[in-house]
Amino acid sequence: MLDRARDNGDESAIAALRTLARDYQDYHRSLYTRAMNQAAVFGDDTLEAPLLAALVDLKYNCQAWAAMGCIAIGIRSAVPHLLTLLDSPQWIVREQAIIGLGELGDETVSPVLAPLLREPAEWVRQRAAEALSTIGGAAAYEALWAELEHRRFQRIGYIASALALFTPEVVEPLCAAARSDDPDLRYWAAVALGSTGEEAAAATLERLMAQDQGATVFDGRVSVAAKKGLRTLRRIQAAIESRAAGSGAPQE
Repeated sequence: MLDRARDNGDESAIAALRTLARDYQDYHRSLYTRAMNQAAVFGDDTLEAPLLAALVDLKYNCQAWAAMGCIAIGIRSAVPHLLTLLDSPQWIVREQAIIGLGELGDETVSPVLAPLLREPAEWVRQRAAEALSTIGGAAAYEALWAELEHRRFQRIGYIASALALFTPEVVEPLCAAARSDDPDLRYWAAVALGSTGEEAAAATLERLMAQDQGATVFDGRVSVAAKKGLRTLRRIQAAIESRAAGSGAPQE
């Protein structure tokens, strides 16, 4: 049915899938999870109530997949339930709750996500960083920047990637961080600068690549990070130019 709905727009298949989602308790969990993995194929606003019900249905135990459905359809009323699921003992439920808050939440949920950047599990920290960068805003930026400056963990590539999305305003602070006495901060600043794709970052990356022989606590080299960052920056710029040329849009 998913193939028919996705490939052919089959109305009967779409209707059957919506019935499965709507009357989920009448179906085996294996069918529900398969359907929710591709909820965007058939979902619409009529499924809001049953998805919210499944989101809190501990007996049916498909909360993670109900969250996937809410994310795919864009059901923002799921946010209060997702906040409660951050404390779930099931890792997959927590993961989908974090992802969902990033996709469906607004800046009011950033203070709840920020402490997750200090969690022992790296996957939690990474998902939280991604969610904060998706939400954007001052609170998200401040939380991510604090983790860049006051590193609790040695490897924070996820923080660098998240901060790179706050362009163009993040470029100048990152260039300033690249002049720090701390080689670890310079290293991650170089990584983030490369991921911005901004030409204003190129000169700093070129300087670090040519002059900075600093080493991090995990034996990373600032010059190597800058070299890779510059390569990433040029790749991003080339991809943007290629898309602009393909669309016929004038380049700035």
